[in-house]
Amino acid sequence: MKEINVAVTGGAGQIAYSLLPRLISGETFGSDTRVNLRLIEIPQVVEKLEGTIMELIDCGFDQTGILTATSDIREGVKDADWVLLVGSIPRGIVIDGKKIEERSDLLKINGGIFTDQGKAIGELAKQNAKILVVGNPANTNALIGMNSANNSSQQWFAMTALDANRAKAQLAQKASVDISSLKNMIIWGNHSPTMYPDPYNATINGKSAAEVIDDNTWLENDYLPLVQQRGKAVIDARGASSAASAANAAIDTVKAVENYTEPGDCFSAAIASDGSYGVPKGLIFGFPLRTRESGEIEIIQGIELNDFAKSKIKITTEELESEREAVSDLIS
Repeated sequence: MKEINVAVTGGAGQIAYSLLPRLISGETFGSDTRVNLRLIEIPQVVEKLEGTIMELIDCGFDQTGILTATSDIREGVKDADWVLLVGSIPRGIVIDGKKIEERSDLLKINGGIFTDQGKAIGELAKQNAKILVVGNPANTNALIGMNSANNSSQQWFAMTALDANRAKAQLAQKASVDISSLKNMIIWGNHSPTMYPDPYNATINGKSAAEVIDDNTWLENDYLPLVQQRGKAVIDARGASSAASAANAAIDTVKAVENYTEPGDCFSAAIASDGSYGVPKGLIFGFPLRTRESGEIEIIQGIELNDFAKSKIKITTEELESEREAVSDLIS
């Protein structure tokens, strides 16, 4: 049986609790792959991971490898094939008597975390390691981590699959079709309320979702806010963040990266821009991606964008540029 090393930060959190069993069940990496799982947490809660490890053992998966818990990021990411950076400082936490609400504050606080994690990953993870940032603000956290890693052979992603899944669900509900009929769902830009979930290039049974729905007023005035504000709506409804769906989206992203993308489809994640679609180079930006049979990840070219799409992409690009400027001292 093949073996793979997977490191997960924020291992004692709610997202990880939903995520971890699916990493070692055979679902994500295949039934022929044993998964050695390293759970990483801050020292104050690392002891709680022992209970999580007990539960993972009790699941009895054939693919379960060596399970370890640590508060040392360097130990956790050494020789890792995949690193899932789930842990981050959330909005609303109180630090030094101040409630952290502003995105700019989150960027600076998380910046130090992702600087240290990036350095450790760049130095100690495998040269072909893949890194998925789940913790928000995900795009700019990934930018900081990638620059700190300074290892161009490693591939960094920020997660937008949760937005893509939400977008597909809303379109399917509006069109009264099964969600499985939705393909080519693109999330452009930032994992934030400025993201642009593209209904014009998404397809329903091979036809533009926008054409199938045939209601531009709904698409422009209702659909976008539904997707962009879905995370807040979940928090308002259940009193906690969307942990299960976020874990599911992380699994979806790993599987999309690991497996060939079928023709006529794409997967959504944010990667470093190469200048495609006029996006400034280096920004971690949501694009339509595909995995080639060789395993290479590439941005799909030639997607047509109408004026409405271009206006929305401009907004999310400007937000990401402002975030990059806010953390310029961490990525120089």
